[in-house]
Amino acid sequence: MAFPKPFYKWRPHPWHGLEVGKEPPSLVQAYIEITPFDLVKYEIDKETGYMRVDRPQRTSSQPPALYGFIPRTYCGPTVHQLSPNSARGDEDPLDICVISERPIARAEVILDVRVVGGLPMIDRGEADDKIIGVLASDNMWAHVNDISELPTVLIERIYHYFSTYKLVPGHEVEIHIDRPYGREHAERVVTAAIHDYHEHFGV
Repeated sequence: MAFPKPFYKWRPHPWHGLEVGKEPPSLVQAYIEITPFDLVKYEIDKETGYMRVDRPQRTSSQPPALYGFIPRTYCGPTVHQLSPNSARGDEDPLDICVISERPIARAEVILDVRVVGGLPMIDRGEADDKIIGVLASDNMWAHVNDISELPTVLIERIYHYFSTYKLVPGHEVEIHIDRPYGREHAERVVTAAIHDYHEHFGV
């Protein structure tokens, strides 16, 4: 029996076994960990590639967009250089929020995403940028090329979610988010994360 190419004998690791995208840094691939319907924070287990429960959300805030990461990216020294107030990169794949008109209610899906901007977030001193993109085939948002073309309230919701998603009463939140940046800078962050991945993993 002839298998199609590429054929994987085992499931590829979502971080290391998937492609970064068709035309990075402008058109990338996103692996989705959390949907707007999730009240539990899931994240990829770095060792196995399977989804792990990180924590139930303590607050009533829900993700306003699909949330995951760009495969074969790594937030290391080059990403840190683009975040001058951080002490280092967070050593995770680069996070991405994906806007879609039609509700997508399941995680562990792969999406083609057009990068339009991002949020410069620092979490406990570590650069933890949140790239913002639109589903490339979306009937309503596919024409958007820059974050400035998105509704302000939608960006405010994303900002509010990441400002509060680690909130614990009685504890100070060590998260700082500056003003959103546009597509040009977002593409620089994606390029830096791709570079850091190659430097760190040697591939």
